[in-house]
Amino acid sequence: MTYRIIPAIMSGGAGTRLWPLSTEAHPKQFHALAGNASLFTQTVARVRGHVGDLSFAPPLVLCNARHASFVRAHLAGASPGAIVYEPSPRNTAAVGAIAAAVARGLDNEALVLLLPSDHIVADTSAFHAAIARAAPFARDRIVVFGIAPDRPSVDYGYIERGATLGDGVHAVASFREKPDEQTARAWLADGAYSWNAGIFLFHPETLLAEFSASADIRDAALAALLAARRSDDEIHPDAALFAQIPALPLDIAVMEKTRRAAVVPCDIGWADIGSWRELWRLTPRSADGYALLGPAAAPDLAKMRASGVKAAAIDGEDLVVVAAPEGLLIAPRALVADMSELKRLAERL
Repeated sequence: MTYRIIPAIMSGGAGTRLWPLSTEAHPKQFHALAGNASLFTQTVARVRGHVGDLSFAPPLVLCNARHASFVRAHLAGASPGAIVYEPSPRNTAAVGAIAAAVARGLDNEALVLLLPSDHIVADTSAFHAAIARAAPFARDRIVVFGIAPDRPSVDYGYIERGATLGDGVHAVASFREKPDEQTARAWLADGAYSWNAGIFLFHPETLLAEFSASADIRDAALAALLAARRSDDEIHPDAALFAQIPALPLDIAVMEKTRRAAVVPCDIGWADIGSWRELWRLTPRSADGYALLGPAAAPDLAKMRASGVKAAAIDGEDLVVVAAPEGLLIAPRALVADMSELKRLAERL
C-alpha cells in the first residue's frame, strides 16, 4: 500500500536562541548550520518524491509573514502545495489546526507530516523507515516520533512508551516535561522513554477531532483561515481573527489530553539546535580542538568572522565567540545553554 504524505513544514520561530547569528528577521532555519544548505532547505529535501511505500506531496509551508522571501528562496526549486503566512506568532497548536484544515482541502485521503524546519536529521533513510512504520496507524491515531536518547538531557520533553500497537509502534503512556538531571538519568536507564522531537503524523480529520479539549484554539484558527486572503499558492489568514487564537503548544492543547496518541521510537541522527552549546556539540573540531563555523580561524586564538565582522578572543578558555552582522557574543560555553537569558538579552538590544 502506498501512503500519500503531505509534509507540513513549520517555520515560525523567533530565532533568538542563537543570537546574534539567528534573529527574528533572519532565524536559524534559514542558515546553513549543518552542511552547505540551510536547515529549511534540508527539511524540504528529505520529504520529497517517492520512497518505498511513501509518496510525498508538494510541501505545505506555515511561516512567519516576515519571512516570505526567505521561504521562496530556500525552497530551492520545490513547488509548494501552499504557503500559509502567519500574521503573528500563536504557537504550534494553531499551526497544527491550520495545517490539518489546509491539507484536508488539498487531499483528504493523505496523511499530514507536521515537522519543524530547524532540526537536523542526519539519517534520512531511518527517518523514512520510521514514517513507514507509523503510517498504518496514523489514520486513527496521532503518531509522534520519539528519539532514542543517548545522554541524560534536560533540554527536551520526554515520551513514556506504553503498550505495543505494532512493529516499532507503541501507545503513549505519558508525556513528561523537561526533567532535572537526576530524573533524566533515571529515564535513560529505564529505557522506556524517548525525547519528544515535535514531529507528528496524522490524518487531518483525526487531529481536528482531538482538539475537542481545546476547541477554542481549533475554532479560532479555522475562523481565521476561512476569512483568509488567497492568491495562487499563498494563504494569508485574517490578522485580527488570528490574533485571537489562544497560544499553546500542540503537546499541551492536544497530545497530553488525547487517548489516541502513539509513538514511534527511532534513531535518525536527530538534533534540535536550540542553543550555542548544542551547536558546539554538533560541530566538528579543528585539529587543535576548536569548533569552527563559517569563515573562522583558530591557531592560538578563537576568531569568527561573518560579513566583515571580526572578533578575537586570545587565551580564553571554553568560550563561545560569535561575530555576526547583528552583534557580537562572547560568553562561557556553560552559560549559553540558558536560552531564556539569551532571549531576554537579544530582546533588550
